[in-house]
Amino acid sequence: MALWRIRATVDDRPGYLSVLTASLALRSVNILAVQVHTTEAGAVDDFLIDAPDTMSEADLQAAIVRGRGRDAFVARAEAQGLADQPTRALALAGRLVHDPEALGESLVGLLDAAEVRWRPEPAAGRGFSGSRMTLADPAGGSYQVLRPAPAFTPAEYARAQALLEVSGAVLRQATERITLLLPDGAELLIRPATGEDAEAVRGLHHRSSATTRRRRYPGGRQSHSDARLRRLLEPAGGLTLVAVHHDARRGEEQVVAMANLLAEGDLGEVALLVEDAWQRRGLGTALLRRLIGYADRSGFAAVVAHTATDNVAMVRTLRRVGPGTTDRDGGMLSVTLPVTRPAPAADQTRATSG
Repeated sequence: MALWRIRATVDDRPGYLSVLTASLALRSVNILAVQVHTTEAGAVDDFLIDAPDTMSEADLQAAIVRGRGRDAFVARAEAQGLADQPTRALALAGRLVHDPEALGESLVGLLDAAEVRWRPEPAAGRGFSGSRMTLADPAGGSYQVLRPAPAFTPAEYARAQALLEVSGAVLRQATERITLLLPDGAELLIRPATGEDAEAVRGLHHRSSATTRRRRYPGGRQSHSDARLRRLLEPAGGLTLVAVHHDARRGEEQVVAMANLLAEGDLGEVALLVEDAWQRRGLGTALLRRLIGYADRSGFAAVVAHTATDNVAMVRTLRRVGPGTTDRDGGMLSVTLPVTRPAPAADQTRATSG
């Protein structure tokens, strides 16, 4: 028996797939995997088959024609083709998480491409036509994916776009990681939070005074369930940053501050929690500027902070970041800041790959 890959188009009507599979079965062909791609020209059926050694490519082509298939593509397949498409795509996405530079190779593996060309200029138009697919590189430039046969389908283009989104997310996270040098010489790692930071952030809350927690959560709730804390650390459409300090004397790392930007339509709600010992050292201002920079890149119109009127430190931080409008409602202030890209070098930073 020999492995083959077959792709053929049939009319997108009830029963037509069964006619094609019956034609193959009559010739002792065993279908190991099948995918169906919906296109304007009809249903494109993609098979991985095990056929008798005596069958040739011409024999398979003839069986497809008898099964009412057209525009057939037939080629020998390798054993790795036995992995189903979702498993293959997940494996490639996992590789990108560990090696963002492998996007081009991952596209080859995902699409069985003959060639992937990277170009420095942005994609003039994104999409696919026949044997060519054009994709925007999240890091800049564009990719041209070439495959003489079979022609690309909308489903394959959607898979490629999903892989690009994974690559873009990994690159954005790497870009947000910086080492912050405070005016007093202390160094902190600023990075996006993940669900794995839950225990460290609980420690931050435990070490912070009751007054600090009350000012961070003026609504009264200062404790979080595991699910709520995870949503706070990985907000949909927003960003949470943590500031991590390495205590060389104790040989441990602690999260000493957390900054949240939660999406509310085209507005972003920002909030800060800075451990008492790290307050009034410029850390809150640096974190807030980074959240505003993220809001700018993400297309937010403005950011708003809700704080108690007696939270003088937060009000001072907001005024230091930029001019805005202030609304008062009893003991609460709502400060709205238009999103503008912050001036570079507002805080002393240097890039890190850690």
